[in-house]
Amino acid sequence: MIDGINHITFAVSNLGRSIYFYQELLELELVARWAKGAYLKAGETWIALNWDPDCREKPVSDYTHIAFNVSRENFPKMKEKLEKARVQVFQENKSQGESFYFLDPDGHKLELHYNTLEQRLNLIRNDKLPGFELY
Repeated sequence: MIDGINHITFAVSNLGRSIYFYQELLELELVARWAKGAYLKAGETWIALNWDPDCREKPVSDYTHIAFNVSRENFPKMKEKLEKARVQVFQENKSQGESFYFLDPDGHKLELHYNTLEQRLNLIRNDKLPGFELY
């Protein structure tokens, strides 16, 4: 039985630039670094950065992305910090609650979000989304 996410790995084209992005802009904790990779922590989730010569050159066209949790109080500050750094936004927020959708330096789609799953389900239930069912 799966009991959680062990780690998320991003292929990167420039390790130093990606470490700066994830450590300085997203404020993840850098825990290890070597010639072709690094480990950072986002809360209890381990983020691996691996240099890859075949790294993507542009974002994929679908909606697949990773959402990072931030507190409601820190959301505006983090969003402003990323906007000041001129990160590329890949879509405007259309979902329930506050979200900020942006790209990392290699075009990986990321999101800042502060709602819990329970809060999101309550918002969807209140919006009476067609076909919505709770299990």
